[in-house]
This record gives sequence, C-alpha cells and structure tokens, in this order.
Amino acid sequence: MEHINWEQILGASLILFAVIDIIGNIPVIVELRKRAGDISSGKATLVALGLMIAFLFAGERMLNLIGINVGAFAVAGSIIIFIIAMEMILGVKLQKSIEPRTVSIVPIAFPLIAGAGTLTTLLSLRAEYHTVNIIIAVLLNMLIVYGVLKATKQIEEFLGEGLIGILEKVFGVILLAIAVKLFGENIGDLIK
Repeated sequence: MEHINWEQILGASLILFAVIDIIGNIPVIVELRKRAGDISSGKATLVALGLMIAFLFAGERMLNLIGINVGAFAVAGSIIIFIIAMEMILGVKLQKSIEPRTVSIVPIAFPLIAGAGTLTTLLSLRAEYHTVNIIIAVLLNMLIVYGVLKATKQIEEFLGEGLIGILEKVFGVILLAIAVKLFGENIGDLIK
C-alpha cells in the first residue's frame, strides 16, 4: 500500500491517544463498573471503533442530514461529561441507576472514548493525513482502549480504594474542565 506512512500513523496515533485519554478515564470506568456491575470491554471498544470510523467517513454529512452541526454534537457530549464529572467530584449520583446493558455504550463508548473531542479530531486529521493512516491509528488506539478496559479490575486492585478515590476527584476536576472547555468552544456557534 503506497499511502501507508508510519510517521503519519505515529502522529495520528499520539494525537488520538491524548484526546481519547483512556488512562485518565480509568477512575471514571472503575466507578461505572462498580455501579453497573460488569462492563463489556469488547462491546465498548467495537461501538467506539464503529463510531470513529463512521464519523471519519461521513461525520459531517451524517450530522448535517439530521440538522445537527459538529458544535451541537460537541455541546451535547460536554453536558454528559459535565454530569459524570460532577458525580465524581461531589460523590453524588445524579443518575440513580445505570443500566448494565447500555453502560458499555453510553457513557463508555460515547462520550468517554469516542466523544465529541475525538470525533472532531478525526475530521481535523483528515486534512493532514491520508485516510488509511488514520484508520490504522484508530485501530491501534482501540487495541490500547480494549486492554485498559479489560484490565480495570486489576488496575483498581493495584491502586487500592484510597488512591482510586483521590484519582476520581482529581480526574473529575479535569473532566469538568474538559466539559466546560468543549461547551465554551462550541456554544457560541449554536447561539448565532
């Protein structure tokens, strides 16, 4: 394949890894696993992969078709992230119960893994990188995501309840900042 470029794959992989931030989401995933029981690592990874690939090829057209722009999509994702962050920081559960059948899809696959930031990043990457290199970068990141999701129980046991509690508060604040940033960057376009 003449379009495969390892520098582009590495660049796109690192950008996506930073945006997906699966390591930073470990406290969120641990909390969701506690509340919902088990999380299907495979289902979450495949749904996120499907969303990312679909968005890479047809994201803007898909959103335009249903009358939603990328900004509205980002604002909706930011609100979900905001709610999760507030639960983490305050230790209150705004959503009394989490449906075990859907937790792997919402909020794990979307918006934590394939959130508005990740999906809009994919659109940006298309301007700089060849599509096949972006797809390889997405696949590499999904392997990492799957590994982390599969190992959250072991990570939780290794870190212990006290450290997980501290990390949950710290990453809750970080998640809150990301939600506010996403909201702030995109709400102006919606108001116009």
